[in-house]
Amino acid sequence: MEKQHKNIYLIKRFLPYYKKYRWILALDLFCAMLTTVCDLVLPLIIRYLTNMGMNDLQGLTIKIILSLGLFYMTLLIIDAVANYFTAYIGHVMGTRIETDMRRDLFSHFQKLSYSFYSNTKVGQLISRITTDLFDITEFAHHCPEEFFIAGLKITVAFIILGNINIWLTVIIFIGFPLMLISTSYFRKKMREAFKRARVQTGEINAQVEDNLLGIRVVKSFANEKLEEEKFGVGNRLFLKIKRESYRYMAGFQATTRIFDGLMSILVVVGGSLFMINGAINPGDFIAYLLYVTTLLASIRRIVEFAEQFQRGMTGIERFIEVMDEPPEITDAENAKELTEVVGDIAFEKVSFKYSDGIDEVLSNIDLNVTHGQNIAIVGPSGSGKSTLCHLIPRFYDVTAGRICIDGQDIKELKLHSLRSQIGMVQQDVYLFSGTIRENIMYGRPDASAEDVELAAKQAGAHDFIMKLPEQYDTYVGERGVKLSGGQKQRISIARVFLKNPPILILDEATSALDNESERIVQESLQKLTKGRTTFTIAHRLTTIRNADIILVLTDEGIVEQGSHETLIKSEGIYYDLYQMYRDLDEINEEF
Repeated sequence: MEKQHKNIYLIKRFLPYYKKYRWILALDLFCAMLTTVCDLVLPLIIRYLTNMGMNDLQGLTIKIILSLGLFYMTLLIIDAVANYFTAYIGHVMGTRIETDMRRDLFSHFQKLSYSFYSNTKVGQLISRITTDLFDITEFAHHCPEEFFIAGLKITVAFIILGNINIWLTVIIFIGFPLMLISTSYFRKKMREAFKRARVQTGEINAQVEDNLLGIRVVKSFANEKLEEEKFGVGNRLFLKIKRESYRYMAGFQATTRIFDGLMSILVVVGGSLFMINGAINPGDFIAYLLYVTTLLASIRRIVEFAEQFQRGMTGIERFIEVMDEPPEITDAENAKELTEVVGDIAFEKVSFKYSDGIDEVLSNIDLNVTHGQNIAIVGPSGSGKSTLCHLIPRFYDVTAGRICIDGQDIKELKLHSLRSQIGMVQQDVYLFSGTIRENIMYGRPDASAEDVELAAKQAGAHDFIMKLPEQYDTYVGERGVKLSGGQKQRISIARVFLKNPPILILDEATSALDNESERIVQESLQKLTKGRTTFTIAHRLTTIRNADIILVLTDEGIVEQGSHETLIKSEGIYYDLYQMYRDLDEINEEF
């Protein structure tokens, strides 16, 4: 994702966001044009008065002076009103564009696949959707405005100055491209430094998030100082990068100031020489000086805007990098809805390996599951048990073979309809920050209060919920920290009860619980699995004795399958695993 793009490419990608607000942009630029009127008219008024005073002092009446003063006062009022609308309307437009970009980025996050999140730090993504887009408001407003005003002033000034003295004008305007060429090195280095600063900001965000989510582990090991030292390394690197960016910015500003001074000297010396030779009169010379001062002020504004411009370009570039990240799992062109699901599932010569992996995790898997069956999957760690189940909702796509639900290839089904028919209960329960009711309703956002309560009762969660201070409206805390493991698991089961899917995946749902919590959760799971096609990844083998089919999965694929009694009689791998886990359970019960 770290590719350097040219500014013109980034601006082309950014321009479509103006389309919705093109009339606001037009009004903003019109008001910006009005704000330049005073700057452009004042030198002409002074030129007129000076020439009148020197050539026809008697003709310079009080009426003319007051009329010009009133005219200029009117322009100042127009300037003030236009400036108000530019500051207000322009900033609102910039904020709306930033909001649109943040919406699109968040929406794209939802489409990206599991593999993307496996290889990307969440803190970096948070940085892209917050910090990187903060400068977009100012950039979206000021970029067209500043360049429009500068272009207008330079064009009008060139025409007026050319009419006064074309040769002096040409000499002065030659300095502008020379200044742009001289500052190009610093502009390029500023852009690179700002991007490194954004990346490091993401690293700091990721480190802070990691530390705060694991703060209980940090404190339990008394490793606060270690964490502070780790954070200090990243923080000092951020300081180093920022210092470097400001060094380039200082060089950029120093170079432009040199050219600023050179052009001022050139105007004064050159204009004086032309005035001595009679090629320019004093009134025109004063107007010339004022216009050049206005031009240099515009250039200084562009220089000051350069930092903001480079920050905006960096934000747009990092936005585009994520937006250009293609989702690996997408709907086929003629994908169909999955409806009226029976629950028959077939694996036909399925193989799978991760995109960044060399070896296959699963190879040539054949499996037929009839609706309503409970399939338990056991085997050593790393044998692909979870991966096998994650292929069903297409969290990953098979690299060979196919998976069918009710005879339909899941790749030919719409992702949303496929996943809406599958419920998952995992070992690592994730509860969103909010209330118990909101977390249960995540299974069906339009559910009634009665439906939520029924689901909680089915999951064995209603009784403990009613003992909480706010009952169903109790705040669960960040990631559900205010609840025990068993309580969180029962809420996650209630969530699936509410969803009511025909296909279930239970990924070691009880392995992290104590015996009492496991017993309660196991009872809830037995109710949940009734009448549903269920895949159970088991850690404690004593909990799957009633499974219809038990699959023993190893690096070589499915090496054994059958009922508990059949596999025990065969005295193979399952028999050995079962004996080992039973002995461990007996030891745990003794303690």
